[in-house]
Amino acid sequence: MAENEATQPVAPQMRVLGQYIRDMSFENIMAQKGASADVQPDVQVQVNLDAKKRTTDNQYESAIKLNVTSKAKEGDTTLFVLEIDYVGIFHIENVPDDQIHPFLLIECPRMIFPFLRRVVSDITRDGGFPPLNLENIDFLSLYRNEIARRQAENPPKADA
Repeated sequence: MAENEATQPVAPQMRVLGQYIRDMSFENIMAQKGASADVQPDVQVQVNLDAKKRTTDNQYESAIKLNVTSKAKEGDTTLFVLEIDYVGIFHIENVPDDQIHPFLLIECPRMIFPFLRRVVSDITRDGGFPPLNLENIDFLSLYRNEIARRQAENPPKADA
């Protein structure tokens, strides 16, 4: 019986230990210019991900960095700019070394994204705009696109 248990794969374990805003900037350009609030916005969202191992065993950081720019659809006037670096601290066990990188850049951001979405909604609302409710982000596609981009920049060298 003990031999059977030893061959069973051990399931990965993840716990969110904490999450916080590492850095944030919200610039209400429309209010600074005294422009009217009666415009149709065009919102652009750029997403970057980052992850690193912490000094404590089995602890990692995973960060979602958003750059949100809202411009008027007509006239190209910038309404606001929001930059936020949102970090989750995770305790992760039983993830093979070759899988930790995708785990940190796909699963971890997926866990903290709903909280980041609420923060962005509150910031934009408190900044005098309708609350911005971010669409779900497909972290798997982001990860695959980044891997493909890196491979295109650094193609494998053929043996001579």
